[in-house]
Amino acid sequence: MEDQTVIIVGAGTSGLATAACLHRHSIPYTILEREDCFASLWKKYAYDRLHLHLVKQICELPHMPFPSSYPRYVPKNLFIQYLDDYVSRFNINPLYGRRVELADYDEVNKKWVVKARNVNSGETEDYSARFLVVASGESCDPFTPDNIDGLSSSTAEVFHSTKYKNGKPYSGKHVLVVGCGNSGMEIALDLANHGAKTSIVIRSPMSVYSRDVLYLGTKILAKYFSLETVDWVMVLLSKLYYGDLSKYGITRLEEGPFFTKIKHGKYPVLDLGTCKKIKSGEIQVLPAIESIRGNEVVFKNGNSYPFDTIIFCTGFKRSTHKWLKGDDYLLNDDGFSKHSPPNNWKGKKGLYCAGLSGRGFFGAGTDAQNISNEIKSLLSL
Repeated sequence: MEDQTVIIVGAGTSGLATAACLHRHSIPYTILEREDCFASLWKKYAYDRLHLHLVKQICELPHMPFPSSYPRYVPKNLFIQYLDDYVSRFNINPLYGRRVELADYDEVNKKWVVKARNVNSGETEDYSARFLVVASGESCDPFTPDNIDGLSSSTAEVFHSTKYKNGKPYSGKHVLVVGCGNSGMEIALDLANHGAKTSIVIRSPMSVYSRDVLYLGTKILAKYFSLETVDWVMVLLSKLYYGDLSKYGITRLEEGPFFTKIKHGKYPVLDLGTCKKIKSGEIQVLPAIESIRGNEVVFKNGNSYPFDTIIFCTGFKRSTHKWLKGDDYLLNDDGFSKHSPPNNWKGKKGLYCAGLSGRGFFGAGTDAQNISNEIKSLLSL
């Protein structure tokens, strides 16, 4: 068994931020990462046109700002370059191909015992540490609903959004995008831009804002007014900008983006041109799916259409509950922190989590700094 001071599970942005903060305190650690690279969501599973949806100052990781030459909204390729430079600067060297299967607290030795499967050799490796940081991410395991009648026998091409790169292969094809979060809306836009005959399923009310309105609210108004006031202003501006979207199949949430995030845990949709194409008819909005028969999709309103491809932009689940034992305080069954900020990162018996409070890069960076500062103080006792 390899004995460590700190074990970090996950080498996504949250794990990298935690590692950098520990490095600055000269605290030894080991990162266990199941993929063959760090930040695999960005390096392997993100579509080509993806940009950070918030301004770069909110998204930078601890102790290293983005270069001044980077644009306000950082594109995928530059963000990956930034992460490469981040890993190099803080000398971060994860152990790749290690899938954690069990983490449990040893009451006798007062340490966390972690069992990880080496995906290359198939062997189980044992580690132990005084401190354990869960940084496996909000976007851990791609989720595709399994309760749609006929999905498993569909003759259409069906895949999760993590396998989508760009719309070039779909020009002239009938493509259905299922899900209207940021990924779903942007992938629908990309498909339409490449000449695909695009439809998108929007079954729930949503909050949608232009980039300018979102920037005005989050970076300017929030400095001077209460979040309630900022929410009201942003909802008003969105209504003035988009008009009545209900006639196009979009029901708008009445609450503003801050309240929506706090109450429902949903990020607002940053519209980069999708709504314009919906209004023009280039993108068709459809209700929830009833069933699938071959390549024919039947919707809740009784209408049906054939599709060559179905892309599920239905988000992710977390599998922490399958391997983390001995915790009844920090994380809920869905893998998110049970506690609201500022106490979301701290568990008991040396257990912590980073980036599991739904606050994006900024929240993960704050968690990482809090965790490393507390570990430093405990090691000084």
